Amino acid sequence: MYNHLDTNTTIVAPATAAGGAVMVVRLSGPKAIEIADRLFRGRQRLADADGYTLHYGRIVDTDNIVVDDVVVALFRAPHSYTGDDTVEITLHGSEYITSEVLRLAIDQGAVMAMPGEFTRRAFLAGKMDLSRAEAVADIIASDSKWSHAVASTQMRGGYSERLATLRNELLRLASLLELELDFSEEDVEFADRTSLHTTLDDIASQIDALISSFTLGNALKNGVNVAIIGRPNVGKSTLLNSLVEEDRAMVSDIAGTTRDTIEATTTIDGVRYRFVDTAGIHTTDDRLEQMGIDRTHRAIANAAVILHLAAADNPEFEEVDYRPEQHYIRVVNKIDTATVAHNDSEVVYISAKSGFGIDTLRNRLSATVDTSQIGTGSVVVSNMRHYAALREAYNALMSARTAMDMGLPSDLLSEDIRQVLHHLGEITGAITSDDILQSIFSKFCIGK
Repeated sequence: MYNHLDTNTTIVAPATAAGGAVMVVRLSGPKAIEIADRLFRGRQRLADADGYTLHYGRIVDTDNIVVDDVVVALFRAPHSYTGDDTVEITLHGSEYITSEVLRLAIDQGAVMAMPGEFTRRAFLAGKMDLSRAEAVADIIASDSKWSHAVASTQMRGGYSERLATLRNELLRLASLLELELDFSEEDVEFADRTSLHTTLDDIASQIDALISSFTLGNALKNGVNVAIIGRPNVGKSTLLNSLVEEDRAMVSDIAGTTRDTIEATTTIDGVRYRFVDTAGIHTTDDRLEQMGIDRTHRAIANAAVILHLAAADNPEFEEVDYRPEQHYIRVVNKIDTATVAHNDSEVVYISAKSGFGIDTLRNRLSATVDTSQIGTGSVVVSNMRHYAALREAYNALMSARTAMDMGLPSDLLSEDIRQVLHHLGEITGAITSDDILQSIFSKFCIGK
């Protein structure tokens, strides 16, 4: 295996998933155009063509036998995704043709790209910072309107610009404090402490806002976990099927039919919801049923939203422990089979079987996720690595505040600010390691 940190190699990989009408094979590196010219027959050699041009022709093998009619897109360094010469070959969507083109390219000196290697090279070439590179993977994986919006904002650089502004201000402060060390014998202050206090408060407020946005960002990226709970035979499985408009859970009039958690997803107002149909909560001597009930309690603990069902013939809700940050919604089901007063505005009254009240319930679910800040263009943190680094940066900033309040010397105050810079730099890639890069880009698909 070649050294993936060596950007002097020319890499090749399919850039599209198999099974479509067309496929794209991407070559990138110092010999990308040279290798492509050995395979491609068009009206002119690619080596003589301008960048950002399309060329129709044929791919031929070493015996000059035609493999496929293709269209080649040519991008010259440094004006390409990776910063290197890049050739993208669009061919018919045959797995045989794709594998043959890859084989021919490798025979001519290219090496098969590792997952995420094209984007890694874009990062190493300075075409994007690390947070924008990670957003590439997020935008590919986005499965809802708002997860796409968060990833798109990050990929366009909105997040990077915010962090760059914070780092530049912190660098200015650190420089002033370190300048004081050069004149320590003269007892001068280049960084006015009142102004410094105000600036640190402002930066702390901005970092705290980014940290707080992670709850929303994580929900949009990974989906909102919703636990459907209640006694046996209150209609939890029917509700799950109704919400996702698909028969995912087995429905029966026999109490205790659901003995394990069943999951299904759907999108409501651009947000992905992951519903978990749980075993009914009750006392039992059946060991198998008890295992299901134990999993129900775990589902409740992991849920962002709890839908607690009761049946209309007994609209009482058993005691459930939940955390303040969790959304708890009481639902009375089967109102078509029993007379029940709709006198509690906090309760949603439905018939999961007929569909009555399901739209109202969807609206209540939608209200648990506030997407308004995305609509205003605010930056939302959705990456766990970024969240952890921001927490560390905030803690270091609080240490700097404490050091200043205690009147500690400039060198100690400066060191705390440098720690803030370090953790923010971990997000953008200004400070990173090969191990971190390997961990991040190994999660990408091959060809991106």
